[in-house]
Amino acid sequence: MNKVFDLYGKYYDLLYKDKDYFSESEYINRLVEKFRPNSNSILDLGCGTGKHDIIFAENGFDVTGVELSENMIRKAKTNQEKNKQYLKLKFIRDDIRNLKLNRKFDIIFSLFHVMSYQTTNKDLLLTFSTVKEHLKEDGLFIFDFWYGPAVLNEKPERRVKVLEDEEMRIERFAEPVLRINENTVDVKYEMYVENKIDRTKNEIFETHNMRYLFIPEIKMFLSQLNMGIIHYEEWMTGSKLTDKSWSAVVLAGNKS
Repeated sequence: MNKVFDLYGKYYDLLYKDKDYFSESEYINRLVEKFRPNSNSILDLGCGTGKHDIIFAENGFDVTGVELSENMIRKAKTNQEKNKQYLKLKFIRDDIRNLKLNRKFDIIFSLFHVMSYQTTNKDLLLTFSTVKEHLKEDGLFIFDFWYGPAVLNEKPERRVKVLEDEEMRIERFAEPVLRINENTVDVKYEMYVENKIDRTKNEIFETHNMRYLFIPEIKMFLSQLNMGIIHYEEWMTGSKLTDKSWSAVVLAGNKS
């Protein structure tokens, strides 16, 4: 998965500059307050450039972010340097499938469909095992993912996105290939990057293999670790899941 973001990660913050990290963090915090109040420590699996983590650290949480992509973790640490007052914030470059921190957390979350990047049963179970090892007995695990019924009902479509700032202009084309017998979608990205300052241009081609998940299989994987689902809903809206709910969120924990 590291190679997936080797080039893409260089432009990640620009590509998702319209992503509302603040609202997403508020949403996660509401779930925490409802299901695991008085939490203090957070482990973020697949933290990207660390923007969620900085917000949580600003709100007083002790946050550890883990990311495999070298480009992403470098940006996360740069963002951290801009926020030195948040002393309880650190970023670690590591593989979430094999993570060993020798520490347990109140909350573990994994956002922006990181679980959908675990495309094999082995990888998904390894990642859930990481959660099991690092979650306190009464802790809460929160993750979002591509919701299978909606993917099959709505079908992924070709998308075009154009973004720019003072220095860069990016055109991104996303061409999805649905693999219904594998429960995955190959998203083939073409990116054309222009540096506005020196007029240099770059082309990037990457394929992101994404897995869509179903509630029964999540229950099955969690049960192998003596964990279970506490709650699930449509991401951000809190609505009941339907075949139009492309993004879902699950809250899970250890069984008594």
